[in-house]
Amino acid sequence: MTNAGAPSESWVERAVERSAAVQRSRLRIAQHVGQMLDAARRLIATKGDQFTTQELVAEAGVALQTFYRYFASKDELLLALIGDAMTEACERWTQAASGRTDPLDRLRFYITSTLERLDGDRQDSALAKFVVSTRWRLHRQFPNELAEAEKPFIDLLRTEVERAIGMGLLNPSDPEWDSWFLGELVRSVYHFYAFADDSRDELKLVKENLWNFCLTALGGTPQFAKGVEQ
Repeated sequence: MTNAGAPSESWVERAVERSAAVQRSRLRIAQHVGQMLDAARRLIATKGDQFTTQELVAEAGVALQTFYRYFASKDELLLALIGDAMTEACERWTQAASGRTDPLDRLRFYITSTLERLDGDRQDSALAKFVVSTRWRLHRQFPNELAEAEKPFIDLLRTEVERAIGMGLLNPSDPEWDSWFLGELVRSVYHFYAFADDSRDELKLVKENLWNFCLTALGGTPQFAKGVEQ
């Protein structure tokens, strides 16, 4: 009996090394992209989106050719930044709502939490203004990519809408479309108040009214939301 079918040790070693090289390459890419996104956040806090690619790479500590290895333009990086911020926010909200057992409670939390950044620190406020001022320009260039970047929030809403329907708490006409409309409404309110001169008390009232409107639009009533934290 021979070992003809078994790979030689040298080929096994090469395959292992190739796999390790791929992992190192992935880690290097993640590190470079992370450095550039972090640098963009810092620049946005002081300059909005009015920074150059040269300023970005200098802030990130990478070469210009490294930037163009991953992004065709500054706008592509800004699109990635919006998508990254949305994914991080949805993960943070999901974790924060993990102890809430009522789907309406979670839905209300997700909808009103979008406005929390407007009442945050200077960097949060700068990022909110950046998203609003940059989004429509990016939408003209990358409509499909932008929709994909914003999809995690719509999916978050849709999941809770479906759960509430299953419990007889909501009765929307079309769960898929209604979840999308909900996301568009929330974004519009966010865009308005990102630049509005509002007080903390006014923002609290806006959150309450926004939730009540969304609850009614989805076919819910206040008595269904008795356990929802106000």
